[in-house]
Amino acid sequence: MYMKTNFPTEMFQNLQTPFYYYDTELLNRTLQSAMTEANRYGYHLHYAVKANANSRVLESIRAAGLGADCVSGGEIQAAVDAGFSADKIVFAGVGKADWEINLGLDKDIFCFNVESLPELQVIDALAAAKGRTACVALRVNPEVDAHTHAHITTGKKENKFGINLDQLDGVLDSLAGLPHVRLIGLHFHIGSQLLDLEPFRALCGRVRELQANLEKRGVQVENLNFGGGLGIDYAQPDAHPIPDFGTYFKIFHDNFPVQPHQQIHFEPGRSIVGQCGALISKVLYVKEGSEKRFVILDAGFTELIRPALYQASHAIQNLTSDKKEVIYDVVGPICESSDCFAKDIPLPETQRGDLIALRSAGAYGEIMASQYNCRQLPAAYFSDLL
Repeated sequence: MYMKTNFPTEMFQNLQTPFYYYDTELLNRTLQSAMTEANRYGYHLHYAVKANANSRVLESIRAAGLGADCVSGGEIQAAVDAGFSADKIVFAGVGKADWEINLGLDKDIFCFNVESLPELQVIDALAAAKGRTACVALRVNPEVDAHTHAHITTGKKENKFGINLDQLDGVLDSLAGLPHVRLIGLHFHIGSQLLDLEPFRALCGRVRELQANLEKRGVQVENLNFGGGLGIDYAQPDAHPIPDFGTYFKIFHDNFPVQPHQQIHFEPGRSIVGQCGALISKVLYVKEGSEKRFVILDAGFTELIRPALYQASHAIQNLTSDKKEVIYDVVGPICESSDCFAKDIPLPETQRGDLIALRSAGAYGEIMASQYNCRQLPAAYFSDLL
């Protein structure tokens, strides 16, 4: 369905495409909604930097009061540079290099989310060398099926992430011999782009069981981090510009009773920034084949890889045509057959020079851009600065 939205199309005409455009007002409204609903229950939010690390986006998120969830040393540094307080930074990731761990130790971050016993041992040794004690949370695979794309499900035994439930007792036993780490919590993340919220209810049940077993061992969990995963509406971004944070957090409130000594944490990423960003591209050619009509853009999977990588679908909109609709394949210029944004979709009759918006591209768009084919990285513009 062709959509109309308020893009400053006349201003776009003077900008070199392709580029990312961010609606600052929508980003701020989304942040306000997320914080309002989280504060209702005293929950702590750490923004997943991997979704979008644009410095201005990070500064807005920090100003709204969120912490940062990082999965690399580079992301830790980006968070620090954007003004995030070290005591609100968590460091996750299945393959933390020594230099990245040392950076986290030197910055005195809040917590390392640890994914294996070997990693725990390395953190202990590096912390000992600095005369420090590292605060850690154990990332546990809760064996909850998120019912999402195979490439973004993370909470099952076959996934590379986290400690399996049947290994947890052994890891806990090993902590006694690691004096330079202090266990402060547990971390979970079952997958991304979840629109069916039932898996989160199942996660709460699994964590309740796990906590009861840990209490029998005399282990009290100070911090529980339920990760992220709340999805956005890629099909109708104008109808649902802000995710339903109220229902999302209420599921955890209703299904996981917090103990007096506990703090609850979340790591939203896509749900914060997904809808505020769009990739703006220009039509290079309209190619008429014997069976297909192709709209060939100057943006490709070098600017937005999600359709090629995840078979993801983004709403596509012609900003400069209001003619009758025609069926097209929308493709990019990259020398790969996978460089296709959509097949057999209706767009207003399109011609060379038309401006095209690929919607809901604020998450895993600009941050995943590459220079394949020796292309330049896309610029970024913000609604309040145009």
